[in-house]
Amino acid sequence: MTNENLTIDDIARELGVSKTTVSRSISGKGRISETTRRRVLDFIEKNNYKPNLMARGLAQSRTYNIGWVVPGDSEMTALSFFQQCMLGVIDVATQADYDLLITTIFDHNIGGLLRVLDNQKVDGVILGQTLTQDPAIRALKKSGIPFVTVGSTDEKNVVQVDHDHRNACRELASILKLKGIRSSVLIAGAENKVVTQARRRGFEEGMDGVSTTVYMNCERTEEIEQAVEDALRSKTDCIVCEDDRICYIVLGKLRRDGVPIPSGVRVASFYHSSLIEDSQPAITSLLYDPKALGATACRTLLAMIAGETTEPRQLLGYEVMLKASTL
Repeated sequence: MTNENLTIDDIARELGVSKTTVSRSISGKGRISETTRRRVLDFIEKNNYKPNLMARGLAQSRTYNIGWVVPGDSEMTALSFFQQCMLGVIDVATQADYDLLITTIFDHNIGGLLRVLDNQKVDGVILGQTLTQDPAIRALKKSGIPFVTVGSTDEKNVVQVDHDHRNACRELASILKLKGIRSSVLIAGAENKVVTQARRRGFEEGMDGVSTTVYMNCERTEEIEQAVEDALRSKTDCIVCEDDRICYIVLGKLRRDGVPIPSGVRVASFYHSSLIEDSQPAITSLLYDPKALGATACRTLLAMIAGETTEPRQLLGYEVMLKASTL
């Protein structure tokens, strides 16, 4: 017999047992003697039998799908982060014979996620972004399905994987203060994002004793550019950007206004990406690894699906990149 098209029927016939016995031996469920289970498993190993995922899923009550939930209203510049993070998820999921089901949600409109949960399409979920008062987290907790957040949350009993944004921003801000910064401005995005709040707290802790101004909810280009004009008018020493998109807009504004960096004003970013990588002068920033973040989140979720104990919160590292923009 060739094992290329070997089926459960073939195994049952060869061993003189029922198909149910073979299925129970494969799934590990149901009442069956250890001797019989071992006999079936030995035959399977010898003949290199691999049950198809649908059959295995039915036997184990699993879909072999993982939900990857991302904000559908993200700026194009934010897509790079989610794409890199997803590559890490895919690398780990593929090795475990899992597929990815991508779902988008829009701020507090989580209809897509609710459909996935109601239809039981996935065995677990990775939530790609966390918000304050997050309805997606609450829906996932209510469903009872295993899930992991990429990003931190104050919600209790939620397994989280994140970069250490607060300490990273505190460290960079402290370095800027040691370099003689006497006044600084932070231009930040939507305050309902947990990561924005963490970066702001780190900035304020690191800049303790320095005159600081914080501009929150700067989502539109006009809002960011107005904050730059205010900073220049007040002769601020350093403009700190909460993310790469904001930094890109700030750099464009300074270039058009003929303001030299760093002699006219120093500039730093709390997130480094290809968007600002080729800037001249090079921009002082924080470097993270989104792919490693996704891989860690997926490994954690698979462990939860398997019933294993996992760490409630994992923080990945970062690198402070000191460049010419803050000399």
